[in-house]
Amino acid sequence: MSLEAFWLRAQGWPRHDSMYLFLPLTMLFLFSLLLNGGRGQDRTARRLSLLIYLLHPWSIVLVRGAAKLTGLEALLIQNSLAHFCAVAALTLCAALVLDALRPLRPAPCGRAWKELDLDALRHNARTLRSALSPGCTLMAVVKADGYGHGAVPVARCLRRDGVRAFGVACLAEGIALRKAGVLGTILILGYTPPREVPLLRRWHLTQTVADEAHGRALAAQGGLVRVHLALDTGMHRLGLPAGDCSAIARMYRLKNLRIDGVFSHLCVSDSLKKEDMDATLEQLTLFYDTLDWMHTQNLSPGRVHIQASYGVLNLPPQPCAWARAGIALYGVYSSLSPVQRRLDLKPVLSLRARVASVRTLRLGERAGYGLAFQARQETRLAVVTIGYADGLPRQLPQQGGRVLIRGAFCPMAGRMCMDQLLVDVTALPDVQAGDVVTLIGRDGAQELRAEELAARCGTITNELLSRLGRRLELQKVPRSSQSSGRSAETRG
Repeated sequence: MSLEAFWLRAQGWPRHDSMYLFLPLTMLFLFSLLLNGGRGQDRTARRLSLLIYLLHPWSIVLVRGAAKLTGLEALLIQNSLAHFCAVAALTLCAALVLDALRPLRPAPCGRAWKELDLDALRHNARTLRSALSPGCTLMAVVKADGYGHGAVPVARCLRRDGVRAFGVACLAEGIALRKAGVLGTILILGYTPPREVPLLRRWHLTQTVADEAHGRALAAQGGLVRVHLALDTGMHRLGLPAGDCSAIARMYRLKNLRIDGVFSHLCVSDSLKKEDMDATLEQLTLFYDTLDWMHTQNLSPGRVHIQASYGVLNLPPQPCAWARAGIALYGVYSSLSPVQRRLDLKPVLSLRARVASVRTLRLGERAGYGLAFQARQETRLAVVTIGYADGLPRQLPQQGGRVLIRGAFCPMAGRMCMDQLLVDVTALPDVQAGDVVTLIGRDGAQELRAEELAARCGTITNELLSRLGRRLELQKVPRSSQSSGRSAETRG
């Protein structure tokens, strides 16, 4: 930018202090350095610096205009030091006034929230990559709002870490990623109505061919459509039958379909039972036999992928281009069932809430809906600001649900409400309103994992995490802050 300034001055073009062509590029570079540093935590300073940057040109205009109106040009314009001080003072005062008038929002950690550890996410992506065959890389599955983790922050983080392919469930999820600036391949793993082909092209999305009729309907819309061909190897959900060579060949003859990949989905790769492992082997054999036939017919399969998370954990590395990592990417297992390779995965998400009130019940007193809880001794109950409307299973208290408060386990009590639940804190006499409650995550030396919560309710972590409600604020925090749930109290 300096070279540009000297060149323009040598040409005699500037008539005043000019804004140069390279200024936006220079600012972009400098702001990128600041963002990549990731050290700025003073939000007030951030806001004021932005306002000062925007307001100072107007302050210069106002100071010069006021000086001319009042006859103080010698003091406020010709005296450089006085001019600088006047502009700086006016800019700072205006910035302070505007900052004070800004709309106020509720504190993100005031009621209940999710904490996202992006360091753990990056660690998991690298760990999973190391378990793949040479030449195979990750497709990050971010459907269902990134399994409850936030699809946009997850995809942006992984994109910066080298991931270039993302899997979503539907058209709306793909468009949301594109609007958030996520580049790379975005594969819609579910069904999209053929009439939406213009949106597929507009947002450069890749569509799964659900069956032969779907492929024909996509091609009939006119214009090129990028697709991946799903092969049904036994799931009987989406895809062309893997053994139907004629149907596969007909898809390749459709001029408006550009087949960039071929994939299938394994039904029971999460099980180590012999009959299930045999079924998985049959699916793999059928899939690779079909690919071999395609090669003999000069039908390029493009990017090939068949492993999902449990395909990576329970199968040897496969000769594919991608592995579709979903639940494992977020550092949890679907259930407590054993796996062939237990990788060093770190949970990405923590779920926290606050104590709203603490009250004492006498022996025999009841509490909650249906008066389901009865005190068997003098009992202290804490009211926690989270409930089934936030995505928690309503039956969790009856299934032995527990939380962490001040690094200690406390049992849930009574029936869960829509927005609150009760916790027995008799063993913790110092608990008070405002304390942080951990429902998933670590607090001190103790940890509550999503696998435990899901197992208590007879479900899998995939369902549990993807149901976490959108009214839960999402906080991105470093791993050092997740060692204690109470660290969030100061941030809140």
